Amino acid sequence: MSEAALSVLRRDRLVVAGALGIITVLAWGYILWLVHAMPVTSVDGVGLMAPTMSAWSPTEFTFAAIMWAVMMVGMMTPSVAPTILLYVTVGRQAALLGSPLAPAGWFAAGYLLCWALFALVAAAAQGALQQAALLTPMLSSASQIFGGAVLVAVGALQWSPLKDACLGQCQTPLHFIQRHGGFRAEPLGSLQLGLLHGAYCVGCCWALMALLFVGGVMNVLWIAGLAILVLLEKTIPGKVIPRIAGLALIGLGAWMLIGQKLPVQ
Repeated sequence: MSEAALSVLRRDRLVVAGALGIITVLAWGYILWLVHAMPVTSVDGVGLMAPTMSAWSPTEFTFAAIMWAVMMVGMMTPSVAPTILLYVTVGRQAALLGSPLAPAGWFAAGYLLCWALFALVAAAAQGALQQAALLTPMLSSASQIFGGAVLVAVGALQWSPLKDACLGQCQTPLHFIQRHGGFRAEPLGSLQLGLLHGAYCVGCCWALMALLFVGGVMNVLWIAGLAILVLLEKTIPGKVIPRIAGLALIGLGAWMLIGQKLPVQ
């Protein structure tokens, strides 16, 4: 590859990396704003962080779903960045050879769309848990038994075949793309590939997201810790990180089940 082509490739990667960085910063900015604003925020006269025995209104559900969607963008964008940058690299090389691919933005959009769909499920789970009075006003576990059980269950899932299968797809993005039809020239095909990659990512990480109901959906340190764990799991090959995390979660869950307080609360 010529020096001019390498220069263009570096520019493309820098632009995309900068865009991903801006998206991540904006998402985290929204989360931080929400942490401070949410205690006094209300929709239809109801405090969104207050436990309620009544079903949510459509407006309340929409607000919660948006909150979860933005949170997922902030948490998951850093871990998918290497895959998107790989897509950019191959796309530029293909363009130089006269066979351009669909812009990497389509792949990224498909990936984030999958997590937006997950946000709908998470919002519904939050509403059900609040209605059952299992969450505190700060959206953390209000029950030692519930919190401990979730920790133990998630820790066990870190050792499951489902975790291994989905994580394997996330840790080897080039293999994943080649295995599922290769890089796409059509925008719709690239979007579908991103959706599929997002589905594997949800399969890998959905249980970890359930931990937010234990440490607190609005606990910034807990959110950041989970985001770092996800990033480590996806960027460090093998099963060591999920296995260690699984043991730690099982131990912490057992600690709660015998009546001890969660250290971060």
